[in-house]
Amino acid sequence: MASLSTVSVSLGERSYEIVIQPGLLNRLATRVRELGVKGKAAVVTDRHVARYYLAPVLRALSSCAVKAVPIVLPPGEQFKTLTTVKKILDVLARCRLERSSFVFALGGGVIGDLAGFTAAVYQRGIPFVQIPTTLIAQSDSSVGGKTGVDHRLGKNLIGAFYQPKAVWIDPLTLRTLPKRQWVAGLAEVIKYGVIADERLLSYVERHVSGLLKRQPLAMAVVIKRSCEIKAEIVMADERESDRRRVLNFGHTIGHALETLGGYRSLIHGEAVGIGMVEEADLACFLGICERSLVERIRRVVRAVGLPDRMPRWSSAKVWNAMLHDKKVSGGQVVGVWPVSIGQVRILPIDEPTFHRWYRDAHRHGIAGRKEAREGRFAVARRFV
Repeated sequence: MASLSTVSVSLGERSYEIVIQPGLLNRLATRVRELGVKGKAAVVTDRHVARYYLAPVLRALSSCAVKAVPIVLPPGEQFKTLTTVKKILDVLARCRLERSSFVFALGGGVIGDLAGFTAAVYQRGIPFVQIPTTLIAQSDSSVGGKTGVDHRLGKNLIGAFYQPKAVWIDPLTLRTLPKRQWVAGLAEVIKYGVIADERLLSYVERHVSGLLKRQPLAMAVVIKRSCEIKAEIVMADERESDRRRVLNFGHTIGHALETLGGYRSLIHGEAVGIGMVEEADLACFLGICERSLVERIRRVVRAVGLPDRMPRWSSAKVWNAMLHDKKVSGGQVVGVWPVSIGQVRILPIDEPTFHRWYRDAHRHGIAGRKEAREGRFAVARRFV
């Protein structure tokens, strides 16, 4: 039998386990019985994932005498909207799913967010299970209970904290993932290394070739360690009142870029890759970190094949998009700024400082610019 790993997310009555096992989808019936799924269930997925994995999930549910309703959606972040949630709700209501019925999220982060949010609001909450099939979902978004949809003014502005009953990860599903999606998922792995674990970041740096070839051992290592870090942070701060905000490194600018592109030009991991480099550079501008840290983050982002350059948006447009981010507090944009590997600071930044940095960074190019001048450290002291 393929090796099995579990990571516990201990949240009292909302506790659950993350199960990681190659070939898990072929043994899904056992998991369904252990969880006590009965009656009716819905399986929410998209067209791409359905082609490969919907049939075995439906067979497993049927073998457990569960009447499963498949809900197949068009793929893409642009469909992560209230309109799509309404369509899912219509099916759940029409098929008379009850409070004891389960929703299974079979797919990537978009499907997980949509299915989880729908489960949270249908009949004031029914149980759901995450079955992530992308690296970004297996290493990050399927864990922690964040669910929601996008608004035209900002990403994930509408949502709820709603924990799954279980997360079932089969790394073998990553073999059918398009290369672009696979590479994008590595952004979240790099993020975990920067904010929490130098050994994980070093592992990624040493095993770039193996990760790009999707070698099973390399995949298993980065998925499990990312889940462990996410679980530790969520257990300490379930609803993002304090420590959990460190998970937003790369996302303040990253989400703004996704919004400006209409959720079409950049996929999430690509935007986060750019966001990590840009936010590290801004931290250096503020005197919070050394230039060497910026370049290390840039090197690993480039090495895995992620973009590291800001698209040609004006600083005013990027700033305005950042103002609509759900992390804005008291009208202030709050960022996660790296100090060193494993250490970050959560601090606000004002608009004039942001524009000064943006003009400087994108006039000369981040990689070729000299160290921050003494005057910039004076700016930093206003925030630290």
